[in-house]
Amino acid sequence: MPLITLFSAPKPFTDPHIAMIQRNAIKSWTLLPDVEVILLGEETGLAEAARELAVKYLPNVARNESGAPLISSMFQLARENSNGGLLSIVNADMILVPDFVEAANQAVKLKDKFVLLSQRWDLDIVKPIEFTHGWEETLRNTAYAAGSLHRPAGSDFFLFPKSCYTDVPAFTIGRAGWDNWMIYKARKEHWPVIDCTPSVMIVHQNHDYSHLPDGKPHYEHPETNENIRLAGGQANIRYTILDSTHQLVDGKLTRPKISYLRFVRNVELFLRAIFFFLPENMIENIARPKRWKKRIQKIFGNR
Repeated sequence: MPLITLFSAPKPFTDPHIAMIQRNAIKSWTLLPDVEVILLGEETGLAEAARELAVKYLPNVARNESGAPLISSMFQLARENSNGGLLSIVNADMILVPDFVEAANQAVKLKDKFVLLSQRWDLDIVKPIEFTHGWEETLRNTAYAAGSLHRPAGSDFFLFPKSCYTDVPAFTIGRAGWDNWMIYKARKEHWPVIDCTPSVMIVHQNHDYSHLPDGKPHYEHPETNENIRLAGGQANIRYTILDSTHQLVDGKLTRPKISYLRFVRNVELFLRAIFFFLPENMIENIARPKRWKKRIQKIFGNR
């Protein structure tokens, strides 16, 4: 029985670059120990890719009016068809290496309910990866040398026990907001939000937005507004990795070190709890006045 069920709704395999990076990603998942993979949707080329990579394929995911898969349906299908005790939704352009499974093994020993996430490394990859001996170390060295650690906003995977996230709204995947809500939900339920950036390298293969309507980033689309509504408003989609309650370091859970960004975020959350009746942008302006920035950065460093 696998430890983790990875599930994802890839984009169509029509664009050569998108097809290539998705095959890179999914192939890396299949090489992980104690993992099964489920691909969801009816996108062009997906069934063929699932057969090629020998992974489970479920086409009957619910969609919105424009044809984009719904997160709620993805979670339901993954839960119903998984054999693992842990579920992980992951974007289909993310390359994973075995430290991902190691982090999951450590987290499940430490906590009953939790969500595991991390920052990603952005890297230009223009050809298929040769998954030969030592490919993980080669990728890691390349990411350190030529890639960049993405800022702590936006999450490309969430890993959690099956008992968590049983009531996910009908968010549209590929649009903004739903990933922030995942962190908000965990904080609301008092589940540990574990940032495993110090212990895990996940590599995002850079791409453009030509697969989206008008080639615009996801946060510029009307469906993002619907995601925000389903999330309960702007305040619930402001949560990022900065709102993690723990970090996984050397197999142990620690409290995140204070930094300028974390300090400002904590101030904002405190003020929102007290002045809940004030407009959201007013709270943000109070929590983040420009005149504070240089003074606080002197205390915490520019982190």
